[in-house]
Amino acid sequence: MKRFTQGKATLLVSAIMTTMLLTACNGDDGQTGAAGTNGANGTDGSIGLSALVAVTPITAGHAQCPFGGQQIETGLDANSNGVLESSEVDSLQTQVICNNNLNTLSVDLVGRYQSGVYGLSAAEIVDYHSTSQSAFVVNAQSGKVDVLDLSQLTQTPVEAEAGYSLNNITKKTELNISGDTGLTLLGAVNSVSVSGNLLATAVERADSLGNATQGNGIVAFYQLSGSELPVYLSFVEVGALPDNVAFTPDGSVLLVANEGEPNSAYDVDPEGSIGLIAITNGVPATSATMIDFKDFNLGGLRHAELSPLIKINGPGASVAQDFEPEYISVSPDNQYAYVSLQENNAIAVIDIKAAKVKNIIALGLKNFGLDTNKIDASDKDDAINLQTYTGVYGMYQPDTIASYRWNNADFIVTANEGDARDYAGFSEEARAADLSLDPNQPQFATAQDKTQLGRLKVTTSMGDDNNDGLMDKIVAYGGRSFSIWTADGQQVFDSAGDFERITAALLGMNFNNNNDENKGDSRSDDKGPEPEALAIGQIGSNTYAFIGLERTSGFMIYDISNPFAVSFVDYVHNRNFDADFAIDTDTGGVEGDASMAGDLGPEGMKFIASQNSPTGVPLLLIGNEVSGTTAVYQLRLQ
Repeated sequence: MKRFTQGKATLLVSAIMTTMLLTACNGDDGQTGAAGTNGANGTDGSIGLSALVAVTPITAGHAQCPFGGQQIETGLDANSNGVLESSEVDSLQTQVICNNNLNTLSVDLVGRYQSGVYGLSAAEIVDYHSTSQSAFVVNAQSGKVDVLDLSQLTQTPVEAEAGYSLNNITKKTELNISGDTGLTLLGAVNSVSVSGNLLATAVERADSLGNATQGNGIVAFYQLSGSELPVYLSFVEVGALPDNVAFTPDGSVLLVANEGEPNSAYDVDPEGSIGLIAITNGVPATSATMIDFKDFNLGGLRHAELSPLIKINGPGASVAQDFEPEYISVSPDNQYAYVSLQENNAIAVIDIKAAKVKNIIALGLKNFGLDTNKIDASDKDDAINLQTYTGVYGMYQPDTIASYRWNNADFIVTANEGDARDYAGFSEEARAADLSLDPNQPQFATAQDKTQLGRLKVTTSMGDDNNDGLMDKIVAYGGRSFSIWTADGQQVFDSAGDFERITAALLGMNFNNNNDENKGDSRSDDKGPEPEALAIGQIGSNTYAFIGLERTSGFMIYDISNPFAVSFVDYVHNRNFDADFAIDTDTGGVEGDASMAGDLGPEGMKFIASQNSPTGVPLLLIGNEVSGTTAVYQLRLQ
């Protein structure tokens, strides 16, 4: 595990870079937020990032700071939302920057399983069954789920580089969905979820014309126990491309996000939908209740409810076809499901009992012209070049979504990865240099410079505000951050430019690295670190968010106990940036030696509370799709 066990000279360089790149979040008004001190040395004597770097993200709204803080002012519009442009300021509101974290968190690698399969999604979504002390890991393209034995884990941390080759977890068995169900045309397994002794897996299916994922998929159910291997129960047909499954906290309903992606030619485009499968006394129903989005189609009863900030751009697609449900989180009271519509830059709220769409939340745009939101937009500048770009925005476009309660209110947490529609039959993706910009666009010149904005991947479907054929805004994919929102879609926190500032300070030119080889800054022109995986867990009285960076790898930790006083805690990775390798993610071929590359491409996470943990200590389970490894981290409050 790479917890920054550099020599003294390297630490000195990191400290200097930290001073330059992480200057305590200066606001637009020139005031400086108070520095947080939420760091800790690892139990192996290594140094966590937060022991080196003081980072205090801007928090939105009022907060009380019993342990110190500083007030600043921020612009709000007439609806009390953070503004995009200074001309939109309607009033000022006082914010309080807090350091409310009395305890420090120690994070150590204690377990790891190597599948030996690289680049083929051999470790994606993960879940855990406490009775059998088993981890279930989606081995996606194989059409199977690996069952790993966590019962032999200990509390002994693995130090530094030893984590790259660690392989101390064994595989018990695997679930062969196609063989168990007897169905033909099944494809990849996309998701797994456990509730009590019931396990559900989502599997895509081809249609009769041979389109790989456009047929109606299935959910396969298995019975779990403490001593026996999983037993296949039944399957239920759902919508096209089931991409995520999630049980309600009480286990009474399984929800399925059916993404309904088009085929490559974009001439077959199934509708996105949500499936509800009732669970009675641990037994799943034989059919699903399907929730569609037809009422939001043009001419539909609810079309007028849609915000123009929701991106709907598939060629000839209805709204129901264009909506692509990605990931589900259920409120703690079992009433609502929050579903990310990633390509659409929106969240659907589902009333579970009524089996209907309550509303669609537009997430809006993130302003990369603000000082707190600096990005590096080029992979050709041979430098760490974090800048503001007035007139450039990012769609949040979350992948993983989670939710939790604070003061009896629901809050939604999103990993703002970003995703473009890029198919043979239709692509919205372009470089900023390829856009026809309005001459008055602030980045008219820099958009032609490949060391500035020229190579930034942007959409051609948004940005022409006055419909004159010239782009007034440059709109990129993803927020390069994680956010917290109220249940009705008001953003109360965003990690701003933290992820790139932190990884740049600690990794130097290895920041924004791709996950299939070590080439240094190779993803700044795309979506930067690409936050994708996400888990929430409570340790003691603190609630933490763990955010996996798909490209750079590793994960960020934030204390989100109070959504209005969020604080950065640490950045941890088990990646060897000195390894010489290249992985072909289409074929699984490897050049060089990837066995010492570490963990690449965190795709799914599961927090395991201490009462359910095989070691009695809270754990974080991570599936890394590019390295095909599953990692287990131990979490301790100090």
